[in-house]
Amino acid sequence: MRITTSFLLLSILFLITDVSAQQTDANAPLHALKPDYSVPYGAPKTEDVKKVLDNVYSYLDRVTPAQLINKQTNEPVAFAEIDSNTIIKQGDYRLTSYEWGVTYSGMLAASTATKDEKFANYTKTRLGLLAGAYPKCKVLYDKYASQTNPLRTVIQPRALDDAGAICAATIKTIQNGDNNNLRQLADNFINYIANKEYRFADGTFARNRPLKNTIWLDDLFMSVPALAQMGKLTGDVKYYDDATKQILQFSARMFNKERGVYMHGWVNDMDYHPQFHWGRANGWAFLAMTELLDVLPVTHPNYKAVLDQYQALAQGLMHYQSAQGFWHQLLDKEDSYLETSATAIYIYCYARGINKGWLNAKAFSPTAILAWNAVSTKVTAKGQVEGTCVGTGMAFDPAFYYYRPVNVYAAHSYGPVLLAGSEIINLLNNHSFDLNDSALQLTN
Repeated sequence: MRITTSFLLLSILFLITDVSAQQTDANAPLHALKPDYSVPYGAPKTEDVKKVLDNVYSYLDRVTPAQLINKQTNEPVAFAEIDSNTIIKQGDYRLTSYEWGVTYSGMLAASTATKDEKFANYTKTRLGLLAGAYPKCKVLYDKYASQTNPLRTVIQPRALDDAGAICAATIKTIQNGDNNNLRQLADNFINYIANKEYRFADGTFARNRPLKNTIWLDDLFMSVPALAQMGKLTGDVKYYDDATKQILQFSARMFNKERGVYMHGWVNDMDYHPQFHWGRANGWAFLAMTELLDVLPVTHPNYKAVLDQYQALAQGLMHYQSAQGFWHQLLDKEDSYLETSATAIYIYCYARGINKGWLNAKAFSPTAILAWNAVSTKVTAKGQVEGTCVGTGMAFDPAFYYYRPVNVYAAHSYGPVLLAGSEIINLLNNHSFDLNDSALQLTN
């Protein structure tokens, strides 16, 4: 077959064009190729963070009605009309749970960061409902001691879970300028925490479940922020003394210095303590120290020790962040699932530490921002948060933690997501970021 000159020229031109279109080390900077990240990379815009917070707010405002009703007729009930048939109108979440204590605090933080009062009003409305119902519900409880009393855990807390987180949020709301009879709630909660909760002889908070004389890492958050806030509210140093003592005495028993993270549980009569480094429990410890440092006077004798412990955990956790930006359910077990609530808590604690000067901004900002970009992908169009481990007890085998279910109705993510987004907005307002050789870097 005869090949024409024109056909040869066209073939050569095609080959030259095809080769020149390929990026090679000789003709293109391969280091600048766009990576195929599984989550967004780089600093987000504050308006995009705000959209996530708005989305979560809209969902929660819709599914957590602030209303008392008659359980037989479903009719609204005024405070003066509260009787044994009165309940809080049911929504997707309980307004008196510790998870909602975190949510109330998250709403206050979001309001401060965004200057949008709707977030603070969410907290004021619901805590105002509890405070308004408290006197009449207490009379009923004192008379009947009914488990069905809508404010049973508020009137008579029986565990730190009942009191700590919601107490801290209540005091923050008071300090935010909304008294609204909230002090009665705060005083009742702090009385339980300071005077009634079970402790070891050295004053360390403990539980008698699942085994006698057990320390749960979670209880740092269920106690310390409330004590810290009451110290700020009253100026009484005894609350700061107790709060710092809890941090240091928990840490002496439960912090693994080699791994830089905490075990979940410690049992007094074990001569060897199985270590399961559960993500959310480490988050509760991180958050407890963050909230304490927020208000603890720098002149307090334990300030430096608490700051050192906070920084040690911040450094330890960095080693376990995944390539996707999340942390694992068990921090040092990469075959355990990626978990949202712990990641959201860490974001807030890192960003808060950077903004307050406790952590180096250049070193820690990329960790916080990568994590926020990951968590933002877990907020659905409806405003629900995916990938959250449900409520979790304590165990001494890995299967328990590996197979804890996740559910969008697990309440533990909503407050942390609000806290995280709020503090990321503050971080973005305080600092500038850019991509340098494709990597996120602080520029001021």
